[in-house]
Parts: sequence; C-alpha cells; structure tokens
Amino acid sequence: MDETEVKNLIEAELPDATATVTTPRDPDDDKHYAVEVVSPAFEGKSLVEQHQLVHDALGEHLTREIHAIELTTETPAEAN
Repeated sequence: MDETEVKNLIEAELPDATATVTTPRDPDDDKHYAVEVVSPAFEGKSLVEQHQLVHDALGEHLTREIHAIELTTETPAEAN
C-alpha cells in the first residue's frame, strides 16, 4: 500500500475530506505514514472520535498493511 492508496481510502470514506499522506520515516518503509485529514465530518466530534473515523476509513488495512500512522485531524474552519 502506498501513500496514494491511503489517501484515496480516506477521501472515499469521509465526506468532503482532503487527506495529505507522507512517509515520515525511512521512505523504503511503506508501513509508517503521517496523515493529515481535513473534513467537515469532524465538526462537533472529539479528537478521539475524529481519529476513529479515520481508522474506520482505513479498515483492515490499518492492521494488515499499515503498521502505524501519525494522525492529525482538523475541520475546515480549523485548517484556515
């Protein structure tokens, strides 16, 4: 799984989401990602609930193909 696939999974599952995905560690280690997601789906949700939405979007990939993510979530208002 590469950065584009992670981005596409998140954006497909979260309404109007914009995801930025990078590999902050060794570029050859494609199982660690830094993920920044901006979505109106986060409005009124706690940080834990926001992160759960992203984890749900990644589904089984999070336990099989992705070892770890450094996750940042924001609403559109927080991103501006």
